[in-house]
Amino acid sequence: MRQITATELSQKLQDAEPHPLLLDVREPHEFRHCRIAGSVNRPMNQVPAEIAQLDPQRETVVICHHGMRSAQVAQFLIGKGFANVINLSGGVAAWAAQVDPSMPTY
Repeated sequence: MRQITATELSQKLQDAEPHPLLLDVREPHEFRHCRIAGSVNRPMNQVPAEIAQLDPQRETVVICHHGMRSAQVAQFLIGKGFANVINLSGGVAAWAAQVDPSMPTY
């Protein structure tokens, strides 16, 4: 599975067009607390039921708190034929530490 650091993702979001789908798989209360701008929330347990709403060809960066749940979801998507899935290493915690120190943490 491909991994991307918070710093690399920040650069990609500045450079890439179209932007990748930022798929945040945390629970809604976590997402409300903090999130990367432009991300969409699909809690981990809802991804299998909502997989048809995702584009298997679109570059998708999967995000969670520290990168563990997102790695599981990324593996699941890859197993379902998604061709361009990347896990955010360190999750939103790494984003707050490396890219946006003003982001609330938990």
